[in-house]
Amino acid sequence: MKKYILDLKVKSVERLHERYVLIKLTDDNPLPEMLPGQFVEVQVKGSPSTFLRRPISINLVDYKENELWLLVAMVGEGTSQLARIQDGDTLNCVLPLGNGFTPAVANEKILLVGGGVGVAPLLYMGAKMKESGLEPTFLLGARSAKDLLMLDIFKRLGRVFVTTEDGSEGEKGFVTNHSLLQQEQFDRISTCGPTPMMKAVARFARQNGVDCEVSLENLMACGLGACLCCVEKTVDGNLCVCKDGPVFNIQRLLWQD
Repeated sequence: MKKYILDLKVKSVERLHERYVLIKLTDDNPLPEMLPGQFVEVQVKGSPSTFLRRPISINLVDYKENELWLLVAMVGEGTSQLARIQDGDTLNCVLPLGNGFTPAVANEKILLVGGGVGVAPLLYMGAKMKESGLEPTFLLGARSAKDLLMLDIFKRLGRVFVTTEDGSEGEKGFVTNHSLLQQEQFDRISTCGPTPMMKAVARFARQNGVDCEVSLENLMACGLGACLCCVEKTVDGNLCVCKDGPVFNIQRLLWQD
């Protein structure tokens, strides 16, 4: 897929949480094709300690509005500086990068499992499924109700089930403890979030014979497979997550139960 370096205009910035902002970008020209699970490398200006671009998952591409959504978690100086961007500013982006989730096919029942900022690529996956006439099922986990992101938008796309560690919304516990997993069967699980959560989801999938894809969040500096910062051990050898992923079928990963 062709890659682009674009100066995109900031259309809006919305603070969703004390640690998360939603940045909506646009361009004078139609946005290029992007797939759920792919990401962009964003240039961070105004931070003397940030020399490398930051990888941000594609949260949504709204071609009708010509908008690219980026959900940014403020975890360090680079992303905190990025979150200070203002309406009308310009953001230099390299996109689209990496490989996305396997597209849904007719009659396929897919469960989309996300935690934290890992919910970001699942929104676009769900939107694409709905466009294809399929109903996505989301299982979203967070520490508490205030940490759940974009629930209203997820609910417009499909069924939404929730777990919180403190029980303040949905079922108490982790996503792999939700009763949905005992009540329904799925053809495939696609997941993104903290590594311990994804490993638990992968373990459940293996034990129950369900196909499963995970979107890894290894440290990605260049986004092109040149710096080798994001190498993951797989059955095919050491692969760069930014170029050969970030989405992998769990059968390719050397994860232990």
